[in-house]
Amino acid sequence: MNGSGRFSPEDIADALRTRIRTGDLKTGDRLPTQAELAEEFKVERGAVRQALRVLQGDGLLSDVSKGSPPRIAEPRPTRDEPQSPLVGLAPRVTAAFAAPHVRIDAACLTAETLTLALGEPVRLIHEGRIRPVSIDVRILLPSRDINLAFPVPVDAGGEDAPVHKRWLDQRNAQGHVLRHNLQLLRSSHDIDVRVTFRALPFTPPVKLYLLNGTEALLAYYMLTKREEQVESRTLEMYDTLGAKSLLFSFERRTGRRDAAFVDQSQKWFDALWETITTDLTLSS
Repeated sequence: MNGSGRFSPEDIADALRTRIRTGDLKTGDRLPTQAELAEEFKVERGAVRQALRVLQGDGLLSDVSKGSPPRIAEPRPTRDEPQSPLVGLAPRVTAAFAAPHVRIDAACLTAETLTLALGEPVRLIHEGRIRPVSIDVRILLPSRDINLAFPVPVDAGGEDAPVHKRWLDQRNAQGHVLRHNLQLLRSSHDIDVRVTFRALPFTPPVKLYLLNGTEALLAYYMLTKREEQVESRTLEMYDTLGAKSLLFSFERRTGRRDAAFVDQSQKWFDALWETITTDLTLSS
């Protein structure tokens, strides 16, 4: 209840949502009439109508009309199971390129996964199968001047320079490839392309991708201890392995919860872009 001790439309929606999830109200069942619900919750019918609109927006009700009480809707198809970022990101990025104005924001440790995911839509553009008017890509990557949380040597007292240089070379090389592949579309297909990088003053614990303001994709960086040859030396380091993480998708159209996550993720990204990040120049 709200501060007045009365049920708000959100309270009513939450109560009905609980009945649906617990099975008290099953698929195909009709809700009580608006008059009956208003009597039960001791509210005006207007509050009931607002609650029903909320549930309709969440996809929980069907046959919403003035003529008769709505029915409990069939469950929405189960979303695809989470996949590794290397597998799950590419089809979603390709779908995003169907829009006339493509906007991709990314916060990550390197641009490797996004660079690979852009291969398919770039190919489709060259084949003439899709033709966006503009492509705007903004990428947040860790600054070269900070002490990274990872990758780092296992020996905390050891020299960090070879591990850091390895990461920096990867960050710069992948960023160059991504920017080059997209900027070619400007001359070859007259597409308005903008690719911008800014530097984060911290190591991102997750990789986040925002597609056209309608979908947010998030994967945790999963750390592991491993060995690698760096400058003719075998170094033990704590590093990330993409195959051990899962990419979770939140779509605005799915419901209020996902829409709120997309909005908050976009606000978080925009705030970083406009405040504590700095210009990033990819060195050769």
